[in-house]
Amino acid sequence: MGTPDFAVASLDLLVKNKFNIVGVVTAPDKPAGRGQQLSQSAVKIYALKHQLNLLQPDNLKADDFIAELAALEADLQLVVAFRMLPEKVWNMPPEGTYNLHASLLPKYRGAAPINWAIINGETESGVTTFKLKHQIDTGNILFNEKVQIKDTDTAGDLHASLMETGAKLLLKTVFAIEAKHSGTGRLKFVTQVDDGAPHAPKIFKETCAINWRMPTSVIYNQIRGLSPYPAAFTQIKNEEGSLKSIKIFYAEMLPSADINSIGAVISDNKTYLDVCCIDGKLRLLDIQLEGKKRMPVVEFLKGYKVGDKMQII
Repeated sequence: MGTPDFAVASLDLLVKNKFNIVGVVTAPDKPAGRGQQLSQSAVKIYALKHQLNLLQPDNLKADDFIAELAALEADLQLVVAFRMLPEKVWNMPPEGTYNLHASLLPKYRGAAPINWAIINGETESGVTTFKLKHQIDTGNILFNEKVQIKDTDTAGDLHASLMETGAKLLLKTVFAIEAKHSGTGRLKFVTQVDDGAPHAPKIFKETCAINWRMPTSVIYNQIRGLSPYPAAFTQIKNEEGSLKSIKIFYAEMLPSADINSIGAVISDNKTYLDVCCIDGKLRLLDIQLEGKKRMPVVEFLKGYKVGDKMQII
């Protein structure tokens, strides 16, 4: 059960290891883009390519879906980046339902663990497999695997790393459950203890808005943690006073004693674009101005000149 690319890596590894995938459950097709053409999930595209039995329920509690799922007689269900399941679904197979989560549980339970790990300046993350129960992301842990976060990694970088590591961990999980099922092994679970561990709530627009009065390191981590999607943003005011939104995908910190007013923009109009923060500067490297495509700052400056009165707010 899964929807995005993150889930495809796990499904692919299970297929390559010759497991009997009796069904793949993914999200219904949804309108996307300017033309509102129906878009298929990454998991659906993979399932169709490999001729796997596909289910796309609108309602996970619907009687017809429950009946269809039960008819598959699966020994085990695996969840990777999918929706919250009703008990009648996760409690159906005899071996239970296991979830792959992109954090070291109990840290970063919730919808956006990859983003929040970087936003909060963590130096390590990881993946966890656990057996589902009522409360979300709280089930007993079977396995986990750590992944280091470099101080230049974006959410996109960590996503790629955890996707690969997570697929291998899920495969290890299925092998362990298979051994237990056949009587040649046993499972050792660890109960989660949440001692004030940070959570990972859904990312909203206000999460992406930059406050230039925060320390440089905080803004830097916010930019990394929201790149490439949905991207941190701010507003730039030109010399005429008009405002335009600007997304920032990558930047670097420039500690400096030479700081102008907060939000002041400094540029040679050729190679660099710096913004003053409360305790240093951020050099913007990869941005997207409202109505324009994403581009390196050196390309942006070829068509957009920065004046003395320009300010980011």
